[in-house]
Amino acid sequence: MRYLTAGESHGPGLTTIIEGLPAGMPLLAEDVNKELKRRQGGHGRGARMRIEKDQVQITAGIRHGKTLGAPVAMFVENKDWKHWETVMSIEPVPEKNEKSRRVSRPRPGHADLVGGMKYGHNDMRNVLERSSARETTVRVAAGAVAKKLLHELGIEVAGHVLEIGGTRANLTRDYAVAEIQETSEASPVRCLDGVAAEEMMQKIDDAKKNGDTIGGIVEVVVGGVPAGLGSYVQWDKKLDAKIARAIVSINAFKGAEFGVGFEAARKPGSEVMDEILWSKEDGYTRRTNNLGGFEGGMTNGMPIVVRGVMKPIPTLYKPLQSVDIDSKETFNASVERSDSCAVPAASVVAEAVVAWEVAVAVLEKFDGDRFDTLKKHVEEHRNLTKEF
Repeated sequence: MRYLTAGESHGPGLTTIIEGLPAGMPLLAEDVNKELKRRQGGHGRGARMRIEKDQVQITAGIRHGKTLGAPVAMFVENKDWKHWETVMSIEPVPEKNEKSRRVSRPRPGHADLVGGMKYGHNDMRNVLERSSARETTVRVAAGAVAKKLLHELGIEVAGHVLEIGGTRANLTRDYAVAEIQETSEASPVRCLDGVAAEEMMQKIDDAKKNGDTIGGIVEVVVGGVPAGLGSYVQWDKKLDAKIARAIVSINAFKGAEFGVGFEAARKPGSEVMDEILWSKEDGYTRRTNNLGGFEGGMTNGMPIVVRGVMKPIPTLYKPLQSVDIDSKETFNASVERSDSCAVPAASVVAEAVVAWEVAVAVLEKFDGDRFDTLKKHVEEHRNLTKEF
């Protein structure tokens, strides 16, 4: 299973095409729209989210509420396009209009300058329109389809915010996936710790007043995962590696960790490895989940626990120093409309990309032509691993 996305931030809309879904899987537009709505929320979001009311149009691959086994095409309209029709026109425009909203002052931390150098664009709007996090809209749409597939197989995905601007949630226990889903949805910053959430919101407000931005850390937990997804036989078949790549591919994300993550470097092996248990009711389990559900690049049946770190959004309302590509003179960088903090929204994107990789791994391991046989094979596999 694979997907591609297309579209620019202020273009007519965003498109994704998914290939490789099994036939007969239930899928409705509302399954996607509820995830798109979640992405648009969160304390700290900017004016753009007051313009856009993201709704998916499914234009191919679904009939009467079920997948056909053919590619699924989805489109999300950009409502803001009406203000940018000339600037972002697909057809040629008069030269005076062509230069309107031209960007010649690259923003530090963005793709602007390097993208212009790579593709030879002397108007860096050609770069920033595609490199914008607006593209994650249809990644969330693709992830919503993956989450639907996983849900039907008894696999659930939840995300939450661990830290914003140096304020970290004080979590004294592990949370079940259903509990994470319910509690995070009730929080404006998707945090499980109400006290920390209030402090996070204050830090976001302070950053906005100061024309600044702040980042944070999000965590995704996947429950009900069968053992044996991924593989140890080649480096590029390790599922944790694929998930790490997916996390770091999210705009402004700079790192990923599983389980205790980088803390493992500071602990002895006796405090990191997860002791193996067995019971007739549950089969093989682990006493702890320090490795985040992975051993040897494969799922071990424990919940997948992965975290990603998001840097502050590089578009600042008190812009940093840059250099004009025409005159080579020092200027303050161009300012584009932006959020003061998008960490809560990014947790939804993280859910989507993790769900996608897990769904792909499921379809790589099991026959994926028909959804009914897929469900049967997954259940048979659960029983086999339990009795091993």
